[in-house]
Amino acid sequence: MRLLMIMLALMGVSAGMAANKYDNPDTLVVARDGSGEFRNVSDAIEVCRAFMTYHKVIYVKKGTYKEKVIVPSWLDNIEILGEDAESTIITYDDHANIRMQGTEQGMGTFRTYTIKIEGDNITLKNITIENNAPRKGQAVALHTEGDRLTFINCRFLGNQDTVYTGKAGTRLYFLNCYIEGTTDFIFGPSTAWFEGCTIKSKTNSYVTAASTPKEIKYGYVFNHCRLITGEEANQVYLGRPWRPYAYTLFMNCELGGHIVPAGWHNWGNKDNEQTARYLEYNNTGAGASSANRVAWSRQLTKKEAAAITKEEVFGMASSWRP
Repeated sequence: MRLLMIMLALMGVSAGMAANKYDNPDTLVVARDGSGEFRNVSDAIEVCRAFMTYHKVIYVKKGTYKEKVIVPSWLDNIEILGEDAESTIITYDDHANIRMQGTEQGMGTFRTYTIKIEGDNITLKNITIENNAPRKGQAVALHTEGDRLTFINCRFLGNQDTVYTGKAGTRLYFLNCYIEGTTDFIFGPSTAWFEGCTIKSKTNSYVTAASTPKEIKYGYVFNHCRLITGEEANQVYLGRPWRPYAYTLFMNCELGGHIVPAGWHNWGNKDNEQTARYLEYNNTGAGASSANRVAWSRQLTKKEAAAITKEEVFGMASSWRP
């Protein structure tokens, strides 16, 4: 009798495991109007199987989704696909100076994200990620920690610290994306390639604040990107080093007239001029002249620039061709 009960219990567990209808590569549909299986993106992520070996698409219909989203480290191979980049929006409004409940302490930069991606092999496509907090401090829209992350035709909206590439040694690829912000709005230690992106400065400040570790060969590479502004900005630096060995390269880019002649800033520390790796090649536009660039930045030769490819930049730990 006891053996029979154990067998029945095991059968029940097995049946329960098999009953998860989401353990397959089918597409999940999210819609605020109730026409999908889920009304929130987080709910669709929650049902995905850990360590999937297949590609799982979460299709997000047009709408505004006010939620704080985490793609956890145990999820792989997920694609979050928006119906339309302009009108499929995930938004939240945390900023660094919001007081944490029960304390006198502000929440700080790294808790302010709208979406945080901890898993590997994650793709976002045709979607807007926004932090619409008032300008009262750092406010991250996208926070990444996973490796081999791809962003295609996405919009990242915010003010200070819009995009945080948060883990050294991870590789990110941004294709045809739009990124806007005020100060240091692309920052962090990851290796990231930006291809065909539009980068908009909303105020006089700094575009990038890389913190590339000394031992990592490449940090941020911008290729065939456009740096623009509205009427708000006319004195913008390409970057300043958050850490001494910051690596940032702009090549084949169109730099608007809002980019200052000096190009780069040392963050008030002369020592950074000895270590920061700030590079340019074949840029055009009113802000591209190298005549008055800081002496500690460098223009690449044609041969040097030709050697910097996605395969070279992303071949750090294993080959990856996004």
